[in-house]
Amino acid sequence: MIVVVSAPPGHTAEVTPGTAQAAVVARLADAGELGLRAPARALAVPAVRLADPEWTAEILARRAPAQGTTDRRVLATVWWYSASSVLVTPPLAGLVTGIPLSARLADLTVAVLPGLVPVAAVAAGTGTADPAADLRSALRAVVAAVAEAGRMRERPLWAIATDSIAGRLLAVGRAAGDVSRAIALAGPLAAAVGPPLPAPRFEDVAGARFVRRASCCLLYRVPGGPTCTSCPRRPPEERRRLLEDAAARL
Repeated sequence: MIVVVSAPPGHTAEVTPGTAQAAVVARLADAGELGLRAPARALAVPAVRLADPEWTAEILARRAPAQGTTDRRVLATVWWYSASSVLVTPPLAGLVTGIPLSARLADLTVAVLPGLVPVAAVAAGTGTADPAADLRSALRAVVAAVAEAGRMRERPLWAIATDSIAGRLLAVGRAAGDVSRAIALAGPLAAAVGPPLPAPRFEDVAGARFVRRASCCLLYRVPGGPTCTSCPRRPPEERRRLLEDAAARL
């Protein structure tokens, strides 16, 4: 568990959602769990900071002691695993609910816990009915920054981004009570964002739907870190058995 308590550089005092996001929250169950409400103790970071490689490198360095590794690729991948899921949530929730929320970095604020863990994002303004262009611009900018800070290739980070999009649409669909409609948006959205974003994939196991992961978050490379239930590195039979257990808990 990360225990860093110092604030991220360039943060502001609080995270304040716009009225459009408040309307989205009102339509969804467990909006706090989805990352659409910032915890009271979270610090606000303008999302444009995430596209700054120097800022990102400093965040990775400050997370390193608590994560027990100095491997920049691992640190960057684990950071992006959390940050990407948070970053795409407002525009995807807006897409599902029919209340467009901006995907532009300039309109987004990321809520970060004192341990430098991104947990929520809020959009200050409304977006367009088709967020693909703004989402593409945001992802390109942040992926480039994370790749530079982590001294790694961009392609694995794009794979994480597509899994984040798939995972968020699935979660929002569950909260909205219409999983099929929500995940039907994934393919067309990814195609509109365009390469190098892979196509999102899903699979049904024991009557429940899950993301079929295209990426590995590298959490298992952090000392004491788990191997994710749906990790593509697991043998298929083992992964299916674990997903069956997860389906029974839904």
